[in-house]
Amino acid sequence: MPVPAALRSKNLLSPLAPPATDSRVTAAVATGSLVAIVTPMSADGTVDFSAWKGLIDWHIESGTRALVVGGTTGESPTLSESELRELTERACAAACGRIAIIAGAGSSSTAVTVARVQWLSGLPIDALLVVTPAYNRPTQEGLYRHFAAIAEAADKPLILYNVPSRTAVDMLPETTGRLAKLPGVIGIKEAVPGAERVRQILASSPAGFVVLSGDDATALEAILAGARGVVSVTANVAPGAMAKMVAAALAGDGPRAAQLDAPLRKLHQALFLEANPIPVKWALAELGRIGRGIRLPLTELSEAYRPQVRAALQEAGLFG
Repeated sequence: MPVPAALRSKNLLSPLAPPATDSRVTAAVATGSLVAIVTPMSADGTVDFSAWKGLIDWHIESGTRALVVGGTTGESPTLSESELRELTERACAAACGRIAIIAGAGSSSTAVTVARVQWLSGLPIDALLVVTPAYNRPTQEGLYRHFAAIAEAADKPLILYNVPSRTAVDMLPETTGRLAKLPGVIGIKEAVPGAERVRQILASSPAGFVVLSGDDATALEAILAGARGVVSVTANVAPGAMAKMVAAALAGDGPRAAQLDAPLRKLHQALFLEANPIPVKWALAELGRIGRGIRLPLTELSEAYRPQVRAALQEAGLFG
């Protein structure tokens, strides 16, 4: 079966991908530097759609391969359904096919997530990103059934997302491998740091299943171990530098990739001095890209950490 035109994107889906076994595409997600993009806000917490358009244009110009809209870095727990819809619709309109759009759809409720992926699937997005359920700590079988129900409901390619440091549950490689066999499940953003988890997932999954790093600090080693890119926080403030580093790693040029990553290493650390996205939104405000708005229960970066974030921006050649 040929790839449906509505799901074919020069940024997201490979024209040489094998045909799907059903009506959903099982091709590879974008490789390269994908950004877990922040949601810019005014001081009163309302979404700043003018800054939103500016960020999208900047990422397109800088070589970012895809935008993840409404993820954790986008303050998904505090976004309403209507805000997620408008952010996604405006991103699609601004992108005009120049960059892939991946919509964050996860929640701790299977039923809520199923409903969300159904209406998101009606938008001109390229894929869905669904995080493991936070707080309720399901078993591995519960995780499998959760994602299987979501995959059945989705009409767009599905990317799993495992981030145990935030959700208090770790989806093991064997479970990921089971899910990778389902139609429409095309990859995973894996935030367990390092190369070993990447190798375990690839060994447990069918050929063509894509692993994306979810940890900037170890993205380089993950890519050299077989990951196809990174869903990055650092790319919010250094999109061009991240794009170049990841491209070198994907080309197999480890020394060049390490050279490009070196000025970013303090930034990878500094952007997590407090809970993401507190430091990265403060950094973007310092760079003049967005205002200082952030929603409770998150607050602006503590003064004690600001010199470290400024120093990291300076080392990366971004500030001062």
